[in-house]
Amino acid sequence: MSLSSGLIALVALVYMAIMFAIAFYGDRRSTPLPPRLRAWVYSLSLAVYCTSWTFFGAVGQATEQLWAFLPIYLGPVLLLLFAPWVLQKMVLISKQENITSIADFIAARYGKSQSLAVVVALICLVGVLPYIALQLKGIVLGVNLLIGAGADATGSRVQDTALVVSLVLALFSIVFGTRSLDVTEHHRGMVLAIAFEGVVKLLAFLAVGAFITFNLYDGFDDLFSQARLAPHLEGYWQETINWPSMIVQTGVAMMAIICLPRQFHVTVVENIEPQDMRLARWVFPGYLILAALFVVPIALAGQMLLPSSVLPDSFVISLPLAEAHPSLALLAFIGGASAATGMVIVEAVALSTMVSNDMLLPWLLRRNNAERPFEVFRHWMLTVRRVTIVVILLLAYV
Repeated sequence: MSLSSGLIALVALVYMAIMFAIAFYGDRRSTPLPPRLRAWVYSLSLAVYCTSWTFFGAVGQATEQLWAFLPIYLGPVLLLLFAPWVLQKMVLISKQENITSIADFIAARYGKSQSLAVVVALICLVGVLPYIALQLKGIVLGVNLLIGAGADATGSRVQDTALVVSLVLALFSIVFGTRSLDVTEHHRGMVLAIAFEGVVKLLAFLAVGAFITFNLYDGFDDLFSQARLAPHLEGYWQETINWPSMIVQTGVAMMAIICLPRQFHVTVVENIEPQDMRLARWVFPGYLILAALFVVPIALAGQMLLPSSVLPDSFVISLPLAEAHPSLALLAFIGGASAATGMVIVEAVALSTMVSNDMLLPWLLRRNNAERPFEVFRHWMLTVRRVTIVVILLLAYV
């Protein structure tokens, strides 16, 4: 079963229009959000951590080895539940010193070394580009599956899809991530939209997981019982957990929640009130637990119900399609696209901020431009950020 490309494009356009409307409302709202709602928005915005790799790839990883997907969820949960003071201290320090990026933060810890800030910014740029490209690939994967072209399809249509997605995300990032030059770097509209995306991708994944577990099977017990009896899964259950690898990956995930540019941006830079962390330390771990709930059931069902030639990363969409539920498959696509676009938008804004603040601004100051009007600096800084966003997304597309 497949869907028409026109329908997919229409749904995607409507979804992006909703995103623009939410971000526009957040930016133009005359009064701040009520404290309770603001804390929830902040907590849900942390879900930008869950990218399309988490949405699609965690199932693929669980297909190869039962618990291999767990560290990416476990690391942040352990950090927020047992060491929330780490993030709280980072937020307080950043507010005291007007930190605007992870490069600023690391440089500030070493005597505000400008050269170190530039090095960190360059490392982030080089390291994140392939990850952004992976998000674009995830969106293209979803489109290919829905139109029946196959997960590994290539050609001009695939390239066109990736290019259009890149340009739309660049537009969104520019409109809502570079509207003004503010020392706090708060983007209320963007954060509100990212929080909305966090809800969408979680609900989409839960919907697919619940459909598979309680519609195709009679619950978790039935699904696991049938999986244990499946002859071709006999070796799957006999695999042992690689504890050294599990521990190392969990540690890396704990560092990722702090050091990834997009994660630092939403967790630290976009934090309006440090007290919002009190709610976030419970909401975000709960979010991750829910996001991990159906990973193994989907992985098992995919191996039992789909041909072995089907790409495991595509199970979230392929299973609803195989069971003649195109609307659920479309919802899964929107969820995966939400996971990808949220990451790309925040990452692009965070990287462009590093380029302007840690590379351009010191260069302008060294050229004795300090006496020029603020508008001149503002123009240069915002222009560089916008150009950087476009260049980053085009490089990821290429």
